Amino acid sequence: MQSLESGLSRRHLAVLIAAALMVFPAEVARADEGGVSFWIPGFFGSLAAAPAQAPGWQVTSISYHTSVSAGADVARAREFTIGGLNGALTANVSANVNASANLEFLAATYVFATPVLGAQVSVALLAGYGANSTSLAGTISGTLTGPNGNTVPFGPRSDAINSTIVAFTDLIPFYQMKWNAGVNNYMVYATADLPAGAYDSMRLANLGIGHWAVDAGGGYTYFDPKTGHEASAVLGFTYNFINPATQYQNGVDMHLDWGVSQFLTQQVQVGLVGYLYQEIGCDSGSGDRVGCFRSRVLGIGPQFGYIFPIGDKLQGYINLKGYGEFDSANRPEGFNIWLTFNLSPAATPPTSSRPMFTK
Repeated sequence: MQSLESGLSRRHLAVLIAAALMVFPAEVARADEGGVSFWIPGFFGSLAAAPAQAPGWQVTSISYHTSVSAGADVARAREFTIGGLNGALTANVSANVNASANLEFLAATYVFATPVLGAQVSVALLAGYGANSTSLAGTISGTLTGPNGNTVPFGPRSDAINSTIVAFTDLIPFYQMKWNAGVNNYMVYATADLPAGAYDSMRLANLGIGHWAVDAGGGYTYFDPKTGHEASAVLGFTYNFINPATQYQNGVDMHLDWGVSQFLTQQVQVGLVGYLYQEIGCDSGSGDRVGCFRSRVLGIGPQFGYIFPIGDKLQGYINLKGYGEFDSANRPEGFNIWLTFNLSPAATPPTSSRPMFTK
């Protein structure tokens, strides 16, 4: 009995608990394998589909903080067969996970002057750097079946694991096309995950997702500069390629980001933002030990924006928004805060009442 329990190392316990919880090692992406998916809910917001007022380079910085947790209601008792053990392990797992991340993203965007199919075209590349801290405490008990068919009970055994990493995230290229027709604005986009960030399948905290992904969708913005009324929504879908380190493939993810706001003046904006994130395809692959395991979360919160000129040729925009999460399934929930600064060419004339920022 003692030799069997000693074989259940902290690494095995971490694998069991993480598999049972689908824990969230990097809040930069949400849900799916290990709590990680490509899309960041809340990435789009107000004025998402409105074209920029001037071509040229734009620079955007995003300070992102999040804190999430999950309790025993997320953990599910399951049976797992752990590689590296001579026999079959049947285990019951209950656990609690807490994670927080502080990340800085930087995006360089170029807006082309020549329309394509009547649309304004832009390309961008986004990268991030920051810290992710995740802690996990759990209890495991069950039976171990040996090669001769004999079973030996073990546990309960409790353990706590803490993991912190400071590193770069994956790279995210972006392509967008935007159309304007009076107060109506339309957009389509395509993006992808280039798995260049810090990732280790055996580490609890990561800043990369460990696999390729592609994402595409479209959006709409209603904006009337005369009244200051604005409403935006962007719907997208993510296809995830298999993770070569774990042989786990996330299902297709659907995400809807929205924002409504009122411009109190030509410079000051207040309103609400929200998102819906739902995995609509089942997880799969030989490394999938939890079955379909669709995840879901909703978020909503306030926003404040301020537009200001920088000389005659540049325009700045600051936006602060926050989301409180609820109605989650198969994933932790909590809150996240975004502080965004955008620097872009000013409109011509620079006194135009129409906001330029389109994030």
